[in-house]
Amino acid sequence: MIISQTPLRISFVGGGTDLREFYGQAPGMVLSSAIDKYIYVIIKERFDDRIVLHYTGNEIVERVYAIRHDLIREALRLTGIERGVEIITLADIPSTGSGLGSSSTVTVGLLNALHAFKGEQVSAEQLAREAVRIEVETLHKPIGKQDQYIAAYGGLRKFIFHPDDTVETASIPLQEADRLMLGARLFLHFTNLTRNADDILTEQKRNTPDNLAFLQRIAGLVPRLEAGLRERRFDLVGELLRENWELKEQLAQRISNPEIAAMVAQARQSGATGCKIAGAGGGGFLMSYVPADHQEQFLAGMTAYRNMPFALEPFGSRLLLNIRRETRFSV
Repeated sequence: MIISQTPLRISFVGGGTDLREFYGQAPGMVLSSAIDKYIYVIIKERFDDRIVLHYTGNEIVERVYAIRHDLIREALRLTGIERGVEIITLADIPSTGSGLGSSSTVTVGLLNALHAFKGEQVSAEQLAREAVRIEVETLHKPIGKQDQYIAAYGGLRKFIFHPDDTVETASIPLQEADRLMLGARLFLHFTNLTRNADDILTEQKRNTPDNLAFLQRIAGLVPRLEAGLRERRFDLVGELLRENWELKEQLAQRISNPEIAAMVAQARQSGATGCKIAGAGGGGFLMSYVPADHQEQFLAGMTAYRNMPFALEPFGSRLLLNIRRETRFSV
């Protein structure tokens, strides 16, 4: 039996520049962090040759090609596992429309567990590249690369996406006390809205030629925030979240809406110095930066929205359990 644990993520600045439509012309940059909310993948060998799946739905099939769940199907194909396996996925939060990178988290966690099932140990870089291959190249999802990479690597990281499709990653080192301090000033509130990120990202990709100036400014926020974090100027996070959101709203019509605008206004009035919708926009979670002396006022002002406590997670996808049974017969 194999159990993998893979973190969801929050993206601070740079989102949207990890789409090929942008980084194919100029390097994209994203600064993000894994969080302590996870997707678990459990894999168990079966006595028979069937493939049995348990996620938000259930499937029992004889062959890989018959699987409806596209991520599981393609992960099995990529790793060469054809039969006799049972797979269960469990999530700390609902995986649809959260804006926390759940689709790529599932893919990375699946690949990590499936490779372990085969007795293979693979790097974070390989997991990220294979997840991108499945989601972007095989399934043609209109997404970028940041989610696969932060799920695989974990921690607080800067990613640079180069036109030749290579990805450069750099960890932003924080002492544990500083990591806890930064995390304590960040809040996630559910917007009470879910959305199909693919629709928003498709529009954003289509608009890229007209939005290059906005996207270049969004990418330019990354080195500013990286410098601020390395110098422990954490209040810069709020300022740059606000600037990133104001730029991001220009990228596609459905990134914001009247409900989200009202929520952002309420968060700002209640003491947040900056906030943005996590992920593609249109719904999911609102991330806010709130200085310590404004947090009581902030929480009182946001009681209409469900708060999800979280912490920054230093680890990427990892195996919690790896038990392989080999039966040997002697004559």
